[in-house]
Amino acid sequence: MVPPSAPSTDGGVSSGRGAKSARTRRRVVDAAAHVLVRRGYAGTRLSDVAAVAQVQAPAIYYYFSSRDELIEEAVAVGLAQARALVEEALAAADGSPLERLRVAVAAHLSTLLTHSDHAAAAIRTVPQLPESMRARHRQAERDYIEIWRGLVADARAAGEIDPDLDPGVALMVVLGALNWTAEWWDPERGSLEGIIDTAQRLVVDGLAADHE
Repeated sequence: MVPPSAPSTDGGVSSGRGAKSARTRRRVVDAAAHVLVRRGYAGTRLSDVAAVAQVQAPAIYYYFSSRDELIEEAVAVGLAQARALVEEALAAADGSPLERLRVAVAAHLSTLLTHSDHAAAAIRTVPQLPESMRARHRQAERDYIEIWRGLVADARAAGEIDPDLDPGVALMVVLGALNWTAEWWDPERGSLEGIIDTAQRLVVDGLAADHE
């Protein structure tokens, strides 16, 4: 066996082919996310994915054994990306717990609506997956929701959230409303900034404690 550090004896041909294969695989996964966002789990066909990825449909089976395996890969990438983007925004955020919640709302909507087909596909598609598939992504879902639970818990502990609200129910209502924007938002009829500002006001004002 040639050690990993040893130079390739084929002039780099194998490594070049490997890099090209990896790029093609990534392109197929990106294309799957693109189709999932627009057609959902049931409407995603490999022929459509192949057209977006600019490959022949049978070539997809070189990388994935089935349509569902490809969809699972796109969803897994999306869940990880959604979490990373929100965590990145929060890491750079200062201010009160409610202000950090405001930042999370902006990051979530920006990710869902414009930043990433993967994240949007994951957030929108997970509820549509068969239970056997969804179960494999449940921990990633929980990890993401746990970020939001922490934000709400911090705001509650600081006395910034109405103590009469059930925090768990409130959080699910908030996330449900945010996720639903992907179903109706049309960028030609309203700016992303306007959607984010409205959502932040509704979420923060709706949760805030009355200090009067």
